[in-house]
Amino acid sequence: MTDTRDHVVVGYDGSAPAAHAVDRAAAEAVRRGTGLDVLCGWPWAPNAFSAPGLGADAAVSDRETAQAMLDELVAHIEESRPGLPVSATLTREAAAPALVGASRDAPLTVVGTRGHGGFAGLLLGSVGLRVAAHCEGPLMVVRGDEHEQRTETRNTVLLGVKSDAETDRTAVRFAFEEARRRGATLNALHTWLYPPLPEGLRLPPSENDARELEEHRKAAEDVARHAFSPFREEFADVKVVADHSCADAASVLREASRAADVVVLTTHRPRRRLSLQLGPVTHVLLHHAHCPVVLVPGRTEA
Repeated sequence: MTDTRDHVVVGYDGSAPAAHAVDRAAAEAVRRGTGLDVLCGWPWAPNAFSAPGLGADAAVSDRETAQAMLDELVAHIEESRPGLPVSATLTREAAAPALVGASRDAPLTVVGTRGHGGFAGLLLGSVGLRVAAHCEGPLMVVRGDEHEQRTETRNTVLLGVKSDAETDRTAVRFAFEEARRRGATLNALHTWLYPPLPEGLRLPPSENDARELEEHRKAAEDVARHAFSPFREEFADVKVVADHSCADAASVLREASRAADVVVLTTHRPRRRLSLQLGPVTHVLLHHAHCPVVLVPGRTEA
């Protein structure tokens, strides 16, 4: 495979969502001043996509045809993005480990919401969830179907800030860098619940709880500020808005994503076998966010 240390990597399987992910990855590579490497799985499963001269339900099963399709994609990228270095890899390696391996050195790995063929179910199927759970570098999940995709920019990077923000510093730095690259505002949003109940369960406070509620509110105001304060001098040119909300995190972040160009989240997972280790908030946003979601590996747990 191509050396991806200076390349944005994108998984491609011939599906429409994957093609949109490739377009987004190309834009991200241009924004970063890097090259683009397209990672394509082979052999293709039946009904993966339509090849020139074949019916819409034809199976692209031979390597030569798959390579021709990949070459056509690369030519399209080079035509639409003049000057962007583009490479492509056709691999028989299983999709999840191939993409996880590529993510070790890539500044960004990109996948679509779902796919078929050699990389069946890039997201939200089992393959894609494994990539999201074990990607070793920042992973961008391009959300939305074709008819839902928008072209206008919101000039906002949304950062989900947890209470243990000390472990999220890699994601905070990524969010600052992303805001600087885009010339966008960084919205650092922390959510909290009172009374502190499990996600999705919340009781209204009584009058006797007013003092404690105010203490929780003041503490919540400090969380986002504390998260980005170590980076303010280095990123003095980035406008930051620190916000908080006493509500379910998944619902608040999903709604806030309507006004963002990208959502940045930290993922915490143990060093274990290739299994699904994503939290409920991450799952909701991968399924329902209104813009791309970037998962940034945080401090590894034992």
